[in-house]
Amino acid sequence: MDFELNEEQRLVRDMVRDFAQQELAPRAAHVDKTEEFPADNIRKMAELGLLGLPYPEKYGGGGGDYLSFAIAVEEVARACGSTALIYAAHVSLGCAPIYYFGTEEQKQKWLPHLCCGKGLGAFGLTEPEAGSDAGSTRTLAVRDGDSYVLNGSKMWITSGAIADVVVATAKTDPAAGTRGISCFLVEKGTPGFIPGKNEPKMGLKGSVTSALSFEECRVPAANLLGKEGEGFRQMLITLDGGRISIGAMALGLAQAALDQATRYAKERKQFGQPIANFQALQWMIADMATEIDAARLLIYRAAAMKDAGQPFSKEAAMAKLFASETAERAAFKALQIHGGYGYSREYPAERIYRDQRLCSIGEGTSEIQRLVIARQVLGKF
Repeated sequence: MDFELNEEQRLVRDMVRDFAQQELAPRAAHVDKTEEFPADNIRKMAELGLLGLPYPEKYGGGGGDYLSFAIAVEEVARACGSTALIYAAHVSLGCAPIYYFGTEEQKQKWLPHLCCGKGLGAFGLTEPEAGSDAGSTRTLAVRDGDSYVLNGSKMWITSGAIADVVVATAKTDPAAGTRGISCFLVEKGTPGFIPGKNEPKMGLKGSVTSALSFEECRVPAANLLGKEGEGFRQMLITLDGGRISIGAMALGLAQAALDQATRYAKERKQFGQPIANFQALQWMIADMATEIDAARLLIYRAAAMKDAGQPFSKEAAMAKLFASETAERAAFKALQIHGGYGYSREYPAERIYRDQRLCSIGEGTSEIQRLVIARQVLGKF
C-alpha cells in the first residue's frame, strides 16, 4: 500500500499551497468582513489552471486526477474557506455532471468555458421541500415541442445567481418517483430563469448562495442531460464526488484551525511560560493532529478509488463524515486554546469556526452520510 503522493500530485500541492498562503490567506478576513465575492481569487486560480484541474485537456482542463483536485481544495480551504467553497462547488458540482453525462456537443460548448474560468457552473438540486430527501423535488419540466418548460424553485445553490450555467433537476414524469427526475442545463439569462435573494450566512460569506426560480422557463430539449428519468442517478453520482471535495474543504479548514492553535499556543504566555507547555493544551493539539491525519487518509483513499474507477460511495461518505466532524472539533479546540481572543474577529480562529460549520450540512448532512454508510455495510437483510 503506497501512502506517498506521486510527483505530479506533490507539485500541485506545493504550487497551490504557495499560491493560497501568499494570495488568498491575506485577503480571507477582508472577504469575510465585507462579504465580497472574491473575483480576483477565482481569476488567479483560473490562470493557474485550477478551475478545470481534473478534466481532460481537450475540454480545457488540466488533465489531473481527482486526488490532485482534492489536494488543491484542501490547500485553498486552509487559506480561505469562501474561496474553497466556490472552487469545490464549481468543479465537483457544476462541471462534473456535464463531463460525466453530457453529449459531446454539450461538453464542447460548456467545459472549455468553465474550465478556463470564463464562467462558473452550479448544481441546482435543493428545494424548499427537498433537502435530505432530494427525490421529493417539485420542480416540473414539461416537454413542449423541441423544448422543456420548467416551473419550480431551488434554494441554497452555491454560485447560483452568478453561474453561467446551472445543472437543475426537475421531474419529467411525476408519477415515476425518483425514476421520473431529469437534469437540465439552464443558461444564465434564459427567460423565466430568475435568480432570487442571496442568503445571509453564518460563515463562508464570500460565496454567493442563492435561491432560484423557474417560471415558464423554456429550455431547449438539447439541454437535457442524458435521457429523461436519469437525473436521480446522475445526482447521486455527482454527490459522491462532491462529498470528497467538501471533505477536502473540511480538512483544509481543520488544518487551518490546527495551524492557528499551535502558533498561538507557542506565543501566548501565562504563569510565566508559553501555554504550549501545559499538558491540557498539548492533549488538545495531539487529538487535533491525529484526527486531521486520519481524515486526510480517508479523503485521499476515496479520491484514489475514484481515480481507479472503483466503487467509492461508501468511502466518500466516510471521508466526508469524518472530515467534517473533525473540522468541527478542531475549530472548537482552536477557539478554546485562544481563550477570549478566539471569540474576537481579530483572530482567524473565530472565522474558521463559522466557516467549517457548513461542512457537516452541505453535500448531505452527517446523518445522511451515516445512512449511506450503514446501508452499504448492512446491505439487504
